[in-house]
Amino acid sequence: VQLQASGGGLVQAGGSLRLSCVISKAVFSDIAMGWYRQVPGKQRELVAYFDRLGGTTYADSVKGRFTISRDNAKNTVNLQMNSLKPEDTAVYYCAAEKSTGIYWGRGTQVTVSS
Repeated sequence: VQLQASGGGLVQAGGSLRLSCVISKAVFSDIAMGWYRQVPGKQRELVAYFDRLGGTTYADSVKGRFTISRDNAKNTVNLQMNSLKPEDTAVYYCAAEKSTGIYWGRGTQVTVSS
């Protein structure tokens, strides 16, 4: 499973960013997928996720501000992040989960300045 994430960057508080992750087309229809984030010294945490049935899960801290979506034609999962806060600063990772385990993309840095 290959995952390629893009879209991180530096933004002021209150701004928006959109992350995208291209996942191997061969597995895209049969996996759970989503986004995690990690700051130094802390565990990686779930941000937003699609389960295999298409249901979504959001971290409480991002509900109402972040939206996860998927484009099946482009085998892509996206994360629209609005009303960003300094505490959203982290390295964001795209993840895909199969019966064989969880696969990670290379992280992309999101920095929100106050």
